[in-house]
Amino acid sequence: MNRTTTYFLTACLLLTACTHKKKEATAEADPVPKVENDGKRITFTDTAMVSFFQTEPAGDSALSGELHAPARIAATVLTSQEGAQNVVLFDNPDLESSYTQLMQHMINIRHIQDINIKQRKIELDRAQDLFNHGAATGKDLLDAQAALSMEQTNLANERAAIIEHEARLKAGGFEPVALRTATPGTAYVICDIPETQISNVKEGNVCSMVLPSFPEMHINGKIENVADVIDNTTRMVKLRIRISNPGQQLKAGMFATVTFPVKPDPERSSSNMISINKSALITSQGRSYVFVKTAPSTFERKEVSTGLQIGDRVNIYKGLERSEQVVVNGVMQLKGLSFGY
Repeated sequence: MNRTTTYFLTACLLLTACTHKKKEATAEADPVPKVENDGKRITFTDTAMVSFFQTEPAGDSALSGELHAPARIAATVLTSQEGAQNVVLFDNPDLESSYTQLMQHMINIRHIQDINIKQRKIELDRAQDLFNHGAATGKDLLDAQAALSMEQTNLANERAAIIEHEARLKAGGFEPVALRTATPGTAYVICDIPETQISNVKEGNVCSMVLPSFPEMHINGKIENVADVIDNTTRMVKLRIRISNPGQQLKAGMFATVTFPVKPDPERSSSNMISINKSALITSQGRSYVFVKTAPSTFERKEVSTGLQIGDRVNIYKGLERSEQVVVNGVMQLKGLSFGY
Protein backbone atom coordinates (compact mmCIF):
# COMPACT_ATOMS: atom_id res chain seq x y z
CA MET A 1 0.00 0.00 0.00
CA ASN A 2 1.54 3.30 -1.00
CA ARG A 3 1.76 6.37 1.16
CA THR A 4 -1.05 8.27 -0.66
CA THR A 5 -3.55 5.46 -0.10
CA THR A 6 -2.64 5.30 3.57
CA TYR A 7 -3.30 9.01 3.99
CA PHE A 8 -6.70 8.72 2.22
CA LEU A 9 -7.89 5.84 4.40
CA THR A 10 -6.84 7.64 7.55
CA ALA A 11 -8.78 10.76 6.51
CA CYS A 12 -11.93 8.71 5.79
CA LEU A 13 -11.75 7.05 9.19
CA LEU A 14 -11.36 10.39 10.94
CA LEU A 15 -14.29 11.88 8.97
CA THR A 16 -16.51 8.91 9.78
CA ALA A 17 -15.67 9.16 13.47
CA CYS A 18 -16.47 12.88 13.56
CA THR A 19 -19.81 12.36 11.76
CA HIS A 20 -20.76 9.59 14.21
CA LYS A 21 -19.95 11.83 17.19
CA LYS A 22 -22.04 14.66 15.73
CA LYS A 23 -25.04 12.33 15.33
CA GLU A 24 -24.67 11.13 18.92
CA ALA A 25 -24.48 14.71 20.17
CA THR A 26 -27.59 15.65 18.17
CA ALA A 27 -29.50 12.68 19.55
CA GLU A 28 -28.49 13.57 23.11
CA ALA A 29 -29.65 17.20 22.67
CA ASP A 30 -32.88 16.37 20.83
CA PRO A 31 -35.26 19.20 21.91
CA VAL A 32 -38.49 17.39 20.93
CA PRO A 33 -40.57 16.90 24.13
CA LYS A 34 -41.94 13.52 25.08
CA VAL A 35 -45.77 13.38 25.22
CA GLU A 36 -47.29 10.46 27.14
CA ASN A 37 -50.51 9.19 28.70
CA ASP A 38 -52.78 10.49 25.95
CA GLY A 39 -51.27 13.96 26.16
CA LYS A 40 -51.61 14.29 29.93
CA ARG A 41 -47.86 14.23 30.62
CA ILE A 42 -45.25 16.29 28.78
CA THR A 43 -41.51 15.90 29.50
CA PHE A 44 -38.80 18.15 28.06
CA THR A 45 -35.20 17.00 27.48
CA ASP A 46 -33.97 20.53 26.81
CA THR A 47 -33.70 22.44 30.09
CA ALA A 48 -33.53 25.74 28.22
CA MET A 49 -37.05 25.13 26.91
CA VAL A 50 -38.38 24.36 30.40
CA SER A 51 -37.40 27.84 31.63
CA PHE A 52 -39.88 29.36 29.18
CA PHE A 53 -42.86 27.97 31.15
CA GLN A 54 -43.45 30.15 34.20
CA THR A 55 -45.46 28.84 37.14
CA GLU A 56 -47.01 30.10 40.34
CA PRO A 57 -48.45 28.22 43.32
CA ALA A 58 -52.21 27.75 43.47
CA GLY A 59 -53.65 30.03 46.14
CA ASP A 60 -55.98 28.97 48.93
CA SER A 61 -58.45 31.84 49.05
CA ALA A 62 -62.02 32.08 47.80
CA LEU A 63 -62.77 35.26 45.89
CA SER A 64 -65.24 38.03 46.50
CA GLY A 65 -65.48 41.50 45.12
CA GLU A 66 -67.39 43.53 42.56
CA LEU A 67 -68.35 42.94 38.96
CA HIS A 68 -68.57 46.02 36.74
CA ALA A 69 -70.38 46.04 33.42
CA PRO A 70 -71.46 48.64 30.85
CA ALA A 71 -75.18 49.20 30.47
CA ARG A 72 -77.77 51.52 28.98
CA ILE A 73 -81.25 52.69 29.84
CA ALA A 74 -83.21 50.72 27.29
CA ALA A 75 -86.78 51.75 28.13
CA THR A 76 -88.78 54.17 30.25
CA VAL A 77 -92.43 53.88 31.25
CA LEU A 78 -94.65 56.97 31.07
CA THR A 79 -98.29 57.64 31.87
CA SER A 80 -100.55 57.75 28.82
CA GLN A 81 -102.39 61.03 28.35
CA GLU A 82 -105.39 59.04 27.16
CA GLY A 83 -105.53 57.16 30.46
CA ALA A 84 -105.22 53.80 28.71
CA GLN A 85 -102.18 51.53 28.43
CA ASN A 86 -98.89 53.01 29.65
CA VAL A 87 -96.51 54.47 27.08
CA VAL A 88 -93.15 52.68 26.84
CA LEU A 89 -90.27 54.48 25.11
CA PHE A 90 -87.38 52.32 23.86
CA ASP A 91 -83.90 53.27 22.72
CA ASN A 92 -84.21 50.60 20.01
CA PRO A 93 -86.76 51.47 17.27
CA ASP A 94 -87.20 47.80 16.36
CA LEU A 95 -88.20 46.92 19.91
CA GLU A 96 -90.53 49.90 20.07
CA SER A 97 -92.18 48.72 16.86
CA SER A 98 -92.52 45.18 18.22
CA TYR A 99 -94.08 46.42 21.46
CA THR A 100 -96.53 48.68 19.61
CA GLN A 101 -97.58 45.88 17.28
CA LEU A 102 -97.83 43.48 20.21
CA MET A 103 -100.29 45.81 21.95
CA GLN A 104 -102.32 46.18 18.75
CA HIS A 105 -102.53 42.43 18.25
CA MET A 106 -103.74 42.04 21.84
CA ILE A 107 -106.49 44.58 21.17
CA ASN A 108 -107.41 42.69 18.01
CA ILE A 109 -107.59 39.40 19.92
CA ARG A 110 -109.94 40.86 22.53
CA HIS A 111 -112.16 42.26 19.79
CA ILE A 112 -112.24 38.96 17.88
CA GLN A 113 -112.95 36.93 21.01
CA ASP A 114 -115.46 39.25 22.71
CA ILE A 115 -117.33 40.52 19.68
CA ASN A 116 -116.70 38.78 16.37
CA ILE A 117 -116.65 35.15 17.48
CA LYS A 118 -119.55 35.61 19.89
CA GLN A 119 -121.60 37.22 17.11
CA ARG A 120 -120.72 34.49 14.61
CA LYS A 121 -121.72 31.82 17.11
CA ILE A 122 -125.09 33.52 17.62
CA GLU A 123 -125.58 33.69 13.86
CA LEU A 124 -124.63 30.01 13.48
CA ASP A 125 -127.10 28.97 16.19
CA ARG A 126 -129.83 30.97 14.49
CA ALA A 127 -129.02 29.47 11.08
CA GLN A 128 -129.03 25.98 12.57
CA ASP A 129 -132.41 26.58 14.21
CA LEU A 130 -133.89 27.96 11.00
CA PHE A 131 -132.46 25.06 9.02
CA ASN A 132 -133.96 22.57 11.47
CA HIS A 133 -137.41 24.17 10.95
CA GLY A 134 -137.06 24.38 7.19
CA ALA A 135 -136.79 28.19 7.17
CA ALA A 136 -133.13 28.26 5.95
CA THR A 137 -131.24 26.44 3.25
CA GLY A 138 -128.13 24.30 3.61
CA LYS A 139 -126.14 27.10 1.98
CA ASP A 140 -127.24 29.52 4.72
CA LEU A 141 -125.98 27.08 7.34
CA LEU A 142 -122.64 26.56 5.52
CA ASP A 143 -122.16 30.32 5.19
CA ALA A 144 -122.64 30.78 8.93
CA GLN A 145 -120.19 28.00 9.68
CA ALA A 146 -117.63 29.51 7.26
CA ALA A 147 -117.97 32.95 8.90
CA LEU A 148 -117.24 31.46 12.34
CA SER A 149 -114.31 29.48 10.95
CA MET A 150 -112.87 32.65 9.38
CA GLU A 151 -112.92 34.49 12.71
CA GLN A 152 -111.26 31.55 14.44
CA THR A 153 -108.52 31.62 11.77
CA ASN A 154 -108.08 35.36 12.34
CA LEU A 155 -107.72 34.68 16.06
CA ALA A 156 -105.01 32.06 15.43
CA ASN A 157 -103.12 34.46 13.16
CA GLU A 158 -103.21 37.21 15.78
CA ARG A 159 -101.88 34.82 18.43
CA ALA A 160 -99.06 33.74 16.11
CA ALA A 161 -98.11 37.39 15.58
CA ILE A 162 -98.03 37.95 19.34
CA ILE A 163 -95.62 35.04 19.78
CA GLU A 164 -93.32 36.56 17.14
CA HIS A 165 -93.23 40.01 18.79
CA GLU A 166 -92.86 38.54 22.27
CA ALA A 167 -89.82 36.58 21.05
CA ARG A 168 -88.23 39.76 19.68
CA LEU A 169 -88.78 41.60 22.95
CA LYS A 170 -87.35 38.73 24.98
CA ALA A 171 -84.28 38.57 22.71
CA GLY A 172 -83.81 42.27 23.48
CA GLY A 173 -83.92 41.57 27.22
CA PHE A 174 -87.55 42.48 27.95
CA GLU A 175 -90.45 40.53 29.40
CA PRO A 176 -93.68 41.61 27.64
CA VAL A 177 -95.89 41.04 30.69
CA ALA A 178 -93.57 43.15 32.87
CA LEU A 179 -93.71 45.97 30.33
CA ARG A 180 -97.51 45.94 30.19
CA THR A 181 -97.90 45.98 33.97
CA ALA A 182 -95.02 48.33 34.83
CA THR A 183 -95.74 51.35 37.00
CA PRO A 184 -95.25 54.74 35.32
CA GLY A 185 -91.96 56.24 36.51
CA THR A 186 -90.10 52.95 36.02
CA ALA A 187 -87.02 52.60 33.83
CA TYR A 188 -85.36 49.45 32.57
CA VAL A 189 -81.61 49.06 32.22
CA ILE A 190 -80.13 46.41 29.94
CA CYS A 191 -76.68 45.16 30.84
CA ASP A 192 -74.53 42.66 28.94
CA ILE A 193 -72.19 40.39 30.93
CA PRO A 194 -69.88 37.61 29.72
CA GLU A 195 -71.18 34.07 29.66
CA THR A 196 -68.45 33.15 32.17
CA GLN A 197 -70.00 35.51 34.76
CA ILE A 198 -73.57 34.25 34.54
CA SER A 199 -73.21 32.17 37.71
CA ASN A 200 -72.36 35.34 39.69
CA VAL A 201 -75.68 37.09 39.14
CA LYS A 202 -79.20 35.99 39.97
CA GLU A 203 -82.69 37.40 39.65
CA GLY A 204 -83.46 39.55 42.69
CA ASN A 205 -79.84 40.58 43.32
CA VAL A 206 -79.34 44.26 44.07
CA CYS A 207 -76.91 46.44 42.15
CA SER A 208 -75.87 50.07 41.85
CA MET A 209 -75.11 52.22 38.85
CA VAL A 210 -73.64 55.53 37.83
CA LEU A 211 -74.59 57.47 34.70
CA PRO A 212 -72.22 59.84 32.88
CA SER A 213 -75.21 62.17 32.38
CA PHE A 214 -75.73 62.44 36.16
CA PRO A 215 -72.39 61.52 37.79
CA GLU A 216 -73.56 62.76 41.19
CA MET A 217 -76.49 60.33 41.24
CA HIS A 218 -75.96 56.83 42.64
CA ILE A 219 -78.92 54.72 41.63
CA ASN A 220 -79.89 51.39 43.15
CA GLY A 221 -81.66 48.73 41.16
CA LYS A 222 -82.64 45.08 41.18
CA ILE A 223 -81.99 42.37 38.62
CA GLU A 224 -85.42 41.50 37.32
CA ASN A 225 -84.44 38.97 34.68
CA VAL A 226 -81.49 37.02 33.30
CA ALA A 227 -82.05 36.36 29.60
CA ASP A 228 -82.58 32.81 28.37
CA VAL A 229 -80.42 33.35 25.28
CA ILE A 230 -76.65 33.88 24.99
CA ASP A 231 -75.43 35.82 21.97
CA ASN A 232 -73.75 33.31 19.68
CA THR A 233 -71.19 35.86 18.44
CA THR A 234 -70.25 37.85 21.54
CA ARG A 235 -71.01 35.11 24.12
CA MET A 236 -72.76 37.75 26.24
CA VAL A 237 -76.01 37.40 28.18
CA LYS A 238 -78.45 40.25 28.84
CA LEU A 239 -79.65 41.30 32.28
CA ARG A 240 -82.73 43.45 32.78
CA ILE A 241 -82.53 45.78 35.79
CA ARG A 242 -85.52 47.74 37.06
CA ILE A 243 -84.92 51.18 38.58
CA SER A 244 -87.13 54.01 39.79
CA ASN A 245 -87.43 57.10 37.58
CA PRO A 246 -90.15 59.20 39.23
CA GLY A 247 -88.96 62.56 37.89
CA GLN A 248 -88.34 61.09 34.43
CA GLN A 249 -84.81 62.51 34.44
CA LEU A 250 -83.47 59.28 33.03
CA LYS A 251 -83.99 58.93 29.31
CA ALA A 252 -83.94 55.87 27.08
CA GLY A 253 -80.54 55.58 25.45
CA MET A 254 -78.45 56.95 28.34
CA PHE A 255 -75.33 54.96 29.21
CA ALA A 256 -74.46 53.65 32.66
CA THR A 257 -71.96 51.52 34.54
CA VAL A 258 -73.49 48.83 36.74
CA THR A 259 -71.76 47.35 39.78
CA PHE A 260 -72.74 43.97 41.22
CA PRO A 261 -71.44 42.75 44.59
CA VAL A 262 -70.13 39.23 44.00
CA LYS A 263 -69.60 36.59 46.67
CA PRO A 264 -68.50 32.96 46.54
CA ASP A 265 -71.24 30.42 45.98
CA PRO A 266 -71.88 28.87 49.43
CA GLU A 267 -72.73 25.55 47.81
CA ARG A 268 -69.28 25.41 46.25
CA SER A 269 -67.20 27.18 48.88
CA SER A 270 -65.23 24.93 51.17
CA SER A 271 -61.92 24.70 52.97
CA ASN A 272 -60.44 23.29 49.75
CA MET A 273 -61.34 26.33 47.66
CA ILE A 274 -58.31 27.73 45.90
CA SER A 275 -57.76 30.31 43.17
CA ILE A 276 -55.50 30.66 40.14
CA ASN A 277 -54.67 33.28 37.56
CA LYS A 278 -57.12 33.12 34.65
CA SER A 279 -54.17 32.91 32.22
CA ALA A 280 -53.51 29.39 33.54
CA LEU A 281 -56.94 28.13 32.45
CA ILE A 282 -57.62 26.50 29.08
CA THR A 283 -60.76 24.90 27.68
CA SER A 284 -61.29 22.08 25.24
CA GLN A 285 -64.62 20.53 24.22
CA GLY A 286 -66.41 22.28 27.06
CA ARG A 287 -63.98 21.17 29.79
CA SER A 288 -61.48 23.25 31.77
CA TYR A 289 -57.82 22.30 32.31
CA VAL A 290 -54.57 23.59 33.80
CA PHE A 291 -50.97 22.38 33.51
CA VAL A 292 -49.04 21.61 36.68
CA LYS A 293 -45.26 21.29 36.94
CA THR A 294 -44.70 17.98 38.73
CA ALA A 295 -40.93 17.60 38.17
CA PRO A 296 -38.09 19.85 36.97
CA SER A 297 -38.82 19.01 33.32
CA THR A 298 -42.33 17.49 33.49
CA PHE A 299 -45.78 19.05 33.18
CA GLU A 300 -49.11 17.31 33.69
CA ARG A 301 -52.53 18.31 32.42
CA LYS A 302 -55.31 18.33 35.05
CA GLU A 303 -59.04 18.78 34.56
CA VAL A 304 -60.53 21.31 37.00
CA SER A 305 -63.95 22.63 37.99
CA THR A 306 -64.15 26.41 38.06
CA GLY A 307 -66.23 28.78 40.14
CA LEU A 308 -66.30 32.51 40.64
CA GLN A 309 -64.06 34.82 38.60
CA ILE A 310 -63.10 38.25 39.89
CA GLY A 311 -60.64 40.28 37.86
CA ASP A 312 -57.72 38.04 36.91
CA ARG A 313 -58.42 35.34 39.50
CA VAL A 314 -60.64 32.26 39.13
CA ASN A 315 -61.85 30.00 41.92
CA ILE A 316 -61.10 26.28 41.52
CA TYR A 317 -63.15 23.96 43.70
CA LYS A 318 -62.06 20.63 42.25
CA GLY A 319 -58.96 19.21 40.55
CA LEU A 320 -56.09 21.09 42.23
CA GLU A 321 -54.26 21.02 45.53
CA ARG A 322 -52.85 23.97 47.41
CA SER A 323 -49.38 25.15 46.37
CA GLU A 324 -49.27 23.04 43.21
CA GLN A 325 -47.13 24.84 40.63
CA VAL A 326 -49.59 25.94 37.94
CA VAL A 327 -48.26 27.12 34.58
CA VAL A 328 -49.25 30.74 33.85
CA ASN A 329 -46.96 31.49 30.89
CA GLY A 330 -46.60 29.20 27.88
CA VAL A 331 -49.99 27.57 28.50
CA MET A 332 -51.06 27.65 24.85
CA GLN A 333 -47.84 25.92 23.76
CA LEU A 334 -48.48 23.12 26.26
CA LYS A 335 -52.10 22.91 25.10
CA GLY A 336 -50.90 22.38 21.52
CA LEU A 337 -48.56 19.58 22.58
CA SER A 338 -51.13 18.00 24.87
CA PHE A 339 -54.04 17.94 22.42
CA GLY A 340 -51.93 17.47 19.31
CA TYR A 341 -52.44 20.82 17.53
